[in-house]
Amino acid sequence: MRWVTYRSADGADHPGLLDGDRVLGLRDPGSVFDLLTGEGLAAAAERARRDPREVVPADSVRLRAPVPAPPSVRDFMSFEAHVVNSANSEGPDPLWYEQPTFYFTNPAAITGPDEEIEISPGSTAFDYELEICAVVGRAGSNLSPEQAEEHIAGYMLFCDWSARDLQGEEMKLGLGPAKGKDGVTSTGPALVTPDELAEFRSGRGYDLAMTASVNGERHGGGSWADIHWSFPQMLAYASRGTTLRPGDLIASGTVGTGCILELSRLHGADRYPWLEPGDVVTLQIEQLGAITGRITSGPAPIPL
Repeated sequence: MRWVTYRSADGADHPGLLDGDRVLGLRDPGSVFDLLTGEGLAAAAERARRDPREVVPADSVRLRAPVPAPPSVRDFMSFEAHVVNSANSEGPDPLWYEQPTFYFTNPAAITGPDEEIEISPGSTAFDYELEICAVVGRAGSNLSPEQAEEHIAGYMLFCDWSARDLQGEEMKLGLGPAKGKDGVTSTGPALVTPDELAEFRSGRGYDLAMTASVNGERHGGGSWADIHWSFPQMLAYASRGTTLRPGDLIASGTVGTGCILELSRLHGADRYPWLEPGDVVTLQIEQLGAITGRITSGPAPIPL
């Protein structure tokens, strides 16, 4: 199944089942999140096929964030190549191989797959991050990886837009990123259930290409199969001593060479400059679709 949230002709956002080149609008309830906490995606899909509220061409609707208001968003760092390429040392801290790591980011910053993206106030080093996220389908705590896999409702493309200069300064104070990360996070275009990806299973991930481009020029990327910490492992770790809730997002962190920070360190800042107003970023993952961000100027920071 591939679930979307789309803006209908009535001006409201509705959940819909993506069926080939058309969207089958669901009559009730009002969001994909409601489906996760209620009847479930499979039962809702049967209802959408049997009695849709409307059937519209997929290319005629504006897609929104599939899960527009997740209860929480955890962003991990699960691709070894990204850690190596981003570090100012020879490699990751040995602890990285012993346990996954994440930070909490801003659920209110979630946006859809085709939006204008404001540069964070005061930033001159704005970047994208090419990632996958899992959507938690049912509550659970203290899960094993085997149990956690059954709690994954589906996957989406995820872009953690990052103000690298702000991030670098604030992390000197000993806490995780704050204003360097919480401006906007793009998700979508669809929530794709795990059964749709089963044939691509490879290692700890899936043999699916992840690519990025800026203004039509290829900018790095990799494969989901290269992931070091699997999503079941990430969910299991996130559930320790707490409860994962339906709709929570668990993001992978950046695939190797999936951001300008890495590319500029590997090949030079002249070849891979930071994003500027007018740039168009397109991120794509096979089977999950693509998201596009059109970069715009942000407001000046207000003095404290």
